[in-house]
Amino acid sequence: MDTLYTFLKEREDQLLQTLKALVELESPSREKRLTDKTGKFIADTFRELTGGSTSVIPNQTYGNHIKGEWGSGEEQILVLAHFDTVWPKGELERMPFRIEAGKAYGPGIFDMKGGLVQGIYALHALTQLQRSVKSRVVFLFNSDEELGSPTSRQLIEDEAKKSKFVLVLEPAMSEKGALKTARKGVGMFNLEVTGKPTHSGIDPEKGKSAIQEMAEQISYLHGLTNYDKGTTINVGRVKGGTTRNVVAAHADAEIDLRVTTLQEYRRVSPLIESIKPHMKGTSLSITGGMNRPPLERTDQVVHMFKKAQTIAKEKLNYQLIEKATGGGSDGNFTAPFTPTLDGLGAVGDGAHAKHEHLIISEMPIRSALVALLIEELSQ
Repeated sequence: MDTLYTFLKEREDQLLQTLKALVELESPSREKRLTDKTGKFIADTFRELTGGSTSVIPNQTYGNHIKGEWGSGEEQILVLAHFDTVWPKGELERMPFRIEAGKAYGPGIFDMKGGLVQGIYALHALTQLQRSVKSRVVFLFNSDEELGSPTSRQLIEDEAKKSKFVLVLEPAMSEKGALKTARKGVGMFNLEVTGKPTHSGIDPEKGKSAIQEMAEQISYLHGLTNYDKGTTINVGRVKGGTTRNVVAAHADAEIDLRVTTLQEYRRVSPLIESIKPHMKGTSLSITGGMNRPPLERTDQVVHMFKKAQTIAKEKLNYQLIEKATGGGSDGNFTAPFTPTLDGLGAVGDGAHAKHEHLIISEMPIRSALVALLIEELSQ
């Protein structure tokens, strides 16, 4: 086993204590005061453990973002982690941090405070052991990933363009610990249908039901799903009409599109954007587009994964596998610009669920993997 792992394994309790402190700082995406407090803790911890520097990137809408910088070199490696969670203020009282059967539980612990802590300790180990890292590392901690990164996306993309590799500390694929070498791109659309209202009992023939038209459109949209290509379309929310005895004048729907490649998005999105009414007398309005581009499994991504897999086998006695996922992350934003490897964070299960947890014994292994990968990719 590499000395980086030995160093981190000896400090497993320290990792756990830092994680506990971070989990007990609630950070719902829309609670700026709480996320700012959490961001300050992360900045202080980063400087203390790595000897690096931090800067606050002010954000008027959500929590401030934190940028950590470590090491030196002409080239840059970007590490991504978010510290906001989906859990509302007060959830900590209902599901407090606890340890049970080798697992640590708490809101946001798996997605993704565990990976964030492991990333900081990876740099801590590299610093303390004076390992040779020839690239500078920029560590972005953003506060609004769970909302789609509306205020951090540009920052993430700008740093990706300066970097030769991107490592994303989102959680691994469940307790199998798989890295994520592909993520689907996400399209988000809103469809509005306008009909003509009339009394449904007295003169229904004079009306044009927006709900009936919407039903036709839903059938069409779901028919665009192609599982062989990995393309799915889901109408996830529908609202329409006013009351039982009125032919509906209006209906609207929210549409989710998932694709594996940008080429597939360019094929499917016009089929959504160009839809026409089935019923005369109704009209349609569709808005939206791509929210996150796909993280495609390119040759460069495979090359990064193979490096990680070799490191895991030879230096950590660890079998590493890869998976693809339909969910999105900030890695989707960096992938079009820079080779990106995702899922390097905590091993556990239950993201956004009451049983959210990580496996404690995996923390030093995954932290060492990140450290070794940074070392290797910097050469």
